[in-house]
Amino acid sequence: MTGPAVLLLDAAGPESAALTRAAAARGHQVHAATAEAARGEPAEKLAGQVITDFTRPDRAVEQITAYARHHGVGAVLTVNEYLTELSALVCAELGLPGNDPHLAHAARDKTAMARVLTAAGVRIPYTRLARGDGELHDALHDRQVGFPCVIKPAAGASSAGVTVVTALDEAAPAADAARSIHGTEGSEGGPGVIVQEYAAGTEYSVESVTQNGATTHLAITRKATTSGPCRVETGHSLPVCLPPSTEAAVHREVSTAIRAVGVRNGASHTEVVIDLAGRCTVIEIAARLGAGHIGILLQHALGIDVFAALLDVALGRPAALTPTAHGHATVRFITSPHTGRLTSLNRLPEQGPGVPFVRWRAAVGDLVHAARANTDRLGCFVVTGSDADEVEERADALARQIQVQVEPLPAAGGPGQARPARTQAIAW
Repeated sequence: MTGPAVLLLDAAGPESAALTRAAAARGHQVHAATAEAARGEPAEKLAGQVITDFTRPDRAVEQITAYARHHGVGAVLTVNEYLTELSALVCAELGLPGNDPHLAHAARDKTAMARVLTAAGVRIPYTRLARGDGELHDALHDRQVGFPCVIKPAAGASSAGVTVVTALDEAAPAADAARSIHGTEGSEGGPGVIVQEYAAGTEYSVESVTQNGATTHLAITRKATTSGPCRVETGHSLPVCLPPSTEAAVHREVSTAIRAVGVRNGASHTEVVIDLAGRCTVIEIAARLGAGHIGILLQHALGIDVFAALLDVALGRPAALTPTAHGHATVRFITSPHTGRLTSLNRLPEQGPGVPFVRWRAAVGDLVHAARANTDRLGCFVVTGSDADEVEERADALARQIQVQVEPLPAAGGPGQARPARTQAIAW
């Protein structure tokens, strides 16, 4: 192996595996910082790992930096949203390219995020933090919130605990769901939930890479979601071509948001809503690569190896971010119709021409869940091609062919009840 070692904060999941392969292909040893509970779970072979407690950031920074210095680490990366602030702190301690450690919390804690984005002049939904029932009552009766509104965890991810509330009597269970998500206790305002004005329009995300403070917007991604109170993503498609004036306005808002949360070196994934008048509202920003195989979509549609690019950014090398292809790619996620035991899963797409990626993580006999968060997905497949309409039509046809049979669970209180949503990692 040649070159400095690379350290990943959390090496589980397909995005981490892709980063590991990109680093190994360039002659770098790859190490990982791993939580005790995840010992033995890395998706790819590692040169070594340091076991730490991510819930104790000061101690984790001390352990990780000591390990990094001992093993000659020259780049620190993560694709886990829960660890982006820790990554900024570690990079600052080691003097490596990273994000502003003093602002990194604002890309995790939605109370801080709303404050810094508003101060920067970014258009966001009106947002309130409710620490208890009294503040929740006040927020729900605030005319600037109105109905429908959104109640969500102050520091969640993967759509877990996020509910669109259309009436007052739906608020209490929505707040309970938000409070149940791990991470809320660590929010800047203490225990609490976010109550937010609902932004009507079409949902998109913007995939960007920043190096030394200069941002390149790689693509705008269209998001498909379920309807109802829990809006779980069922597909991503890119690149989206918007009217030039709309695209320019989106890029301006997103660029300002990226600066506001201190992203200086690395990927960012910004969720936006565009209304019928073409106005862009920034919903959230994450200081990481978009999950849900967006990296694969970028590779196949635009020819951008975003994993190699992120490695170069972390190493302080010029990153290749110019498209070398002009195609289209989409991913479709398969979900269960209800919670229960999976009894059959038939007519799944096969990997082949135009279908470069297929992944299933559910097997017959598994306990599966109705889609209430992105972590409840059963599997996915990617379709690519040169014509956007043809790609979307093929993906829809393949999705319609899939047959999922689920046996309902026994009555409430019986054996085999559903587990709570997992939020330890970003959903693929």
